[in-house]
Amino acid sequence: MKRRQFLAAAGAGVAAGAIAAPAVAQSMPEVKWRLSSAFPKSLDTLYGTAEFFCKYVSDATDGKFQIQPFAAGEIVGTFQALDAVSNGTVEMIQAPGYYYVGKDPALCIMADIPFGMNARQKNAWMYHGGGNELINEYVARFNVHCIAGGNTGTQMGGWFRKEVKTVADLQGLKFRIAGIAGQVLAKMGAVPQQIAGGEIYPALERGTIDAAEWVGPYDDEKLGFQKVAPFYYYPGFWEGGPTVHLWFAKEKWEGLPKHYKAICEAAAGLANLDMTMKYDAKNPAALRRLVAAGAQLRPFSQEIMEAGFKASNEIYDDLSTKNADWKKLYESLRAFRNEEYLWWQVAEYTFDNFMIRARARG
Repeated sequence: MKRRQFLAAAGAGVAAGAIAAPAVAQSMPEVKWRLSSAFPKSLDTLYGTAEFFCKYVSDATDGKFQIQPFAAGEIVGTFQALDAVSNGTVEMIQAPGYYYVGKDPALCIMADIPFGMNARQKNAWMYHGGGNELINEYVARFNVHCIAGGNTGTQMGGWFRKEVKTVADLQGLKFRIAGIAGQVLAKMGAVPQQIAGGEIYPALERGTIDAAEWVGPYDDEKLGFQKVAPFYYYPGFWEGGPTVHLWFAKEKWEGLPKHYKAICEAAAGLANLDMTMKYDAKNPAALRRLVAAGAQLRPFSQEIMEAGFKASNEIYDDLSTKNADWKKLYESLRAFRNEEYLWWQVAEYTFDNFMIRARARG
């Protein structure tokens, strides 16, 4: 190559490099957001999943997209978080939809409702049964976009200061419980109380409430409920597979580059799986410790379970006649649930039931 041709080619290369560098920089813009969680930092599975999500997004963008998580109350309180993301006070929140049942009961369906589905079934509905599309079509009115970001698995029924053997024992019982489950328990005679996680223990200790449900052994042990309410009931029939969503301010979400959205979706998907795995791994040992410390395990009686099922379906039927959004989401979830249990009874339940009996035999 002649000297003149070489210099011309080199110059073209430098020019191309000068053009490419800004193009790369523009494709990885610096973005700094805040995420307000509905949970305290002490709950490393719930709040910790928000941290997991934020770290993944930062790592995947080489620190260009940074989301700083804040615990409940550091920016806004648990029950004010949806308003904060709706009006743009924060770019994101982490919360289950049933915390905002006062705005619309249909928000509970995206999180969980009594006698819904287990975690695997719920994820199947959202990702392959049209649930995600229905949810985001619905929540657009709150000026948000939602992605599933965690699931606790089936929860416990909670801690009671006295035994509850029949529906009569629930009459007048002040019970900390969130979402539409509170309406179900009210129909059964209890008095539901919506209290943030960090405030439950003192309310139980003072006797302001008679019982409280939270999540399960690992979190419940951290909060110390066994010290003030010895009877530990199961299952939490109101939360068979509750989803914790990541809520994005709609304008902020739509303003993200396409690959940043993809990274958020991937991070949320891993966070969703990671939360369930953590609880599955940590709950067994925590349950053993709780029982050793004096917790008295009790199953809800068949009478209570049947009454809860009946009350739930009466409420759902009533809501379906009054609330078009509830009807649309619930009919989709119910149809999918019924198909799932048709399959579950064939293989999943049969296998699990055998293994439980085999374990009992040693």
